[in-house]
Amino acid sequence: MDDDGGRLARWENRSEIPLFLMGLLFLGAYAVHVLAPGLPPAAHTALLAVIGFAWAVFAVDYAARLRLSGRRFGPRYVVSHLLDTVVLLLPLLRPLRAVQIYQVMQRRHEQPRMTLYGRVIAYAGMTALLIGFSGALAVYQQERDAPGATIVTFGDAVWWTCETLTTVGYGDVTPVTPAGRVIAAFLMLMGLALLGAVTGSFSSWLYQVFAREGELPPGR
Repeated sequence: MDDDGGRLARWENRSEIPLFLMGLLFLGAYAVHVLAPGLPPAAHTALLAVIGFAWAVFAVDYAARLRLSGRRFGPRYVVSHLLDTVVLLLPLLRPLRAVQIYQVMQRRHEQPRMTLYGRVIAYAGMTALLIGFSGALAVYQQERDAPGATIVTFGDAVWWTCETLTTVGYGDVTPVTPAGRVIAAFLMLMGLALLGAVTGSFSSWLYQVFAREGELPPGR
């Protein structure tokens, strides 16, 4: 009988790509639901059904991973599987697990892995695009009909998201609803985290390049 680690690895290898596609389906259905309010009610009902079904699949996957890990659900499990927990609570971020697809494909084909710096830059770029699009959708949904709102079009939401993620914050458009401000706080934190990750990785790469070229004293 295989150990828990082997069963969990097989589950991840088999489920990661279908779950990634399900995440894209979730994001697409949510985007159409938000950006096309003029669709017939039946169409919005169908979109909400797709969204609910996709979330249920994510919940089943989370429960399966918990069971196959042989551990009990608790704070330690949540901390050690933080990304899994976050994408369950915020399914719009499910495509962030695309990095797992890369790892699965490497295990299957045994090809050389991308360098650490390349992975950091690629993952940070993908994360910025995904969080930016998802954040724009979410804040637009909350703000568009609010009294005194300055984010009244999706273009406004995209512009505001770019300002927030890059930590520029012109202040020309700002969320006025409580939910919109919660989204803003999340995007601010993510912007700082992404900026720190990319800056640190790039600085480390430059240091190694200079060290190889002999422009830095050895041992520093």
